[in-house]
Amino acid sequence: MSFLFGSSAEIDIVLDGQASRKQAEIKTEDGKKEKLFLYYDGETVTGKVNITLKGKKLEHQGIKIEFIGQIELYYDRGNHHEFTSLVKELARPGELTQSTTFDFEFIQVEKPYESYTGANVRLRYFLRVTIAKRLTDVTREMDIIVHTLSQYPEMNNSIKMEVGIEDCLHIEFEYNKSKYHLKDVIVGKIYFLLVRIKIKHMELAIIKRETTGSGPNTFNENETIAKYEIMDGAPVRGESIPIRLFLAGYDLTPTMRDINKKFSVRYYLNLVLVDEEERRYFKQQEITLWRKPDKGATKKPGYVSFTPHSQQVES
Repeated sequence: MSFLFGSSAEIDIVLDGQASRKQAEIKTEDGKKEKLFLYYDGETVTGKVNITLKGKKLEHQGIKIEFIGQIELYYDRGNHHEFTSLVKELARPGELTQSTTFDFEFIQVEKPYESYTGANVRLRYFLRVTIAKRLTDVTREMDIIVHTLSQYPEMNNSIKMEVGIEDCLHIEFEYNKSKYHLKDVIVGKIYFLLVRIKIKHMELAIIKRETTGSGPNTFNENETIAKYEIMDGAPVRGESIPIRLFLAGYDLTPTMRDINKKFSVRYYLNLVLVDEEERRYFKQQEITLWRKPDKGATKKPGYVSFTPHSQQVES
């Protein structure tokens, strides 16, 4: 966690309890994954800042550490929207004549949103140490990951919908619930009540829709996270087909709605039918995804109740 800045000083940020703290993966902007230390809303962030001199002395205009939560929109990189910003002064202006260690503590830090890296937006939390100097400041950043946890939703109605083309096709489909945790299983059934067109195959897809901006500057980015072939061949009237789609193997996040009025991430089940003439018929239904605490985990400060939302979506 250290970085060399010319010949002046090396800054190292060490979090308390690093050896036992859980790590989690997050995507970087270039699509790779990195592991970072995991925190929850309301958790205290403590540690040490080690400053190692590379010369006999270091004159400075003050040393500080910040805890920052910010949203960066890729089309507006010049502006970082900070929603959390805390500062601790480590040293007043003066001179360091030897390598020094400073303790820091941010008590019960509010971390209201989940860390996220998407197609057009990034939400990140990080610590930043700054040694203020007359010409160029010396800085060091260290990112952490924040997960938001939810309780099991009390209201979790099943989804029942119909897809129809008059006098040609009539299908009912049912999913066992409308809200799923990230390692859940989507269980459902599809009933064919009327089939007068030749269906070649049918698939169920999970679509992630990332929305950034507002008004005329709204950007929607759709990504197909998973595709599940339900059937291959022509169904007959009265037939029912079971669905079991395991979510644990896919790269999913909790549903995010209007995060700091900057972006949203929503998930949809997309049922697609393809006939022998390659015509496609589909029906979309929004589902809510939420993060469940790991088994055996103690109740974290950021363990919040689930807020139900209406899930009806026009296709």
